[in-house]
Amino acid sequence: MRRGNQSSVSEFLLLGLPIRPGQQGVFFSLFLGMYLTTVLGNLLIILLIRLDSRLHTPMYFFLSHLAFSDISLSSVTVPKMLVNMQTQRQSISYMGCISQLYFFIIFVTLDNFLLAVMAYDRYVAICHPLHYTTIMREGLCTMLVAGSWILTSTHALLYTLLLVRLSFCADITITHFFCDLSALLRLSCSDISLNKLVIFTEGEVLLFLPLGIVLGSYIHIGTIILRVPSTKRFLKAFSTCGSHLFVVSLYYGTLTGVYFISQSWDSKDIIASVMYTVVTPMLNPFIYSLRNRDIKQALEMCVSRLSSLSGNQ
Repeated sequence: MRRGNQSSVSEFLLLGLPIRPGQQGVFFSLFLGMYLTTVLGNLLIILLIRLDSRLHTPMYFFLSHLAFSDISLSSVTVPKMLVNMQTQRQSISYMGCISQLYFFIIFVTLDNFLLAVMAYDRYVAICHPLHYTTIMREGLCTMLVAGSWILTSTHALLYTLLLVRLSFCADITITHFFCDLSALLRLSCSDISLNKLVIFTEGEVLLFLPLGIVLGSYIHIGTIILRVPSTKRFLKAFSTCGSHLFVVSLYYGTLTGVYFISQSWDSKDIIASVMYTVVTPMLNPFIYSLRNRDIKQALEMCVSRLSSLSGNQ
């Protein structure tokens, strides 16, 4: 049991990003622009996939859910951070903090599972092209996405219930820009051994199982390509897998560094958190979609339709 002045907590204080007071305006504009890019870019991807029947395939079905998850992940943390920067108020209510944590865990874990599902989809498409439509049927795709939602919601509920049973000390200052689980556990005066046990067992399984699926899928893809060398086939696979692996490395690298390697909490961990909560969701539309020929054609067709409609008026 940790000792300290226990109190009934009604709110927490978010210290926010380690930014000098004179630079608040610059960083507010920067993060507002990044957030709007994230929302508009991912909404555009979802809209194009819904409107163009050629994009009604498993890969784009999963991509649309990833885009929605990325919008939600950024929306859980960034708007509150922007409001705090603009108003210079750092407080967040207890219920607001717990709610933010719950939805943050849902969408950060959902991203993990969707990245794994997309990697498996690419594995089937490249390694078993003749059986692709048979394996990746609509029922299986729906089941994979629904299963991901159920698992992540249950996972988030477990962590939230374990947290709300804790008591907090008089110090209610969270050294972060959102209600992060690790930062909240540091403020508790209760025994957090059960929380730590769940994080390093169930939490590691839910982190490294999807990562294992991603790596396993791409190792098989690489093996198949090397067996039958073809420059065209290699470039096509690299165009798809290289982008995905880059995002996976960035996402899992920062996530692992923050929650499983770092023993202290400092500005480097906060910057790493910005990478996977703000930067990666913003980059995903460009990496996964805007470089994609099918998406470009769908965008051109959509712009052409809008132009023709405005011309007829």
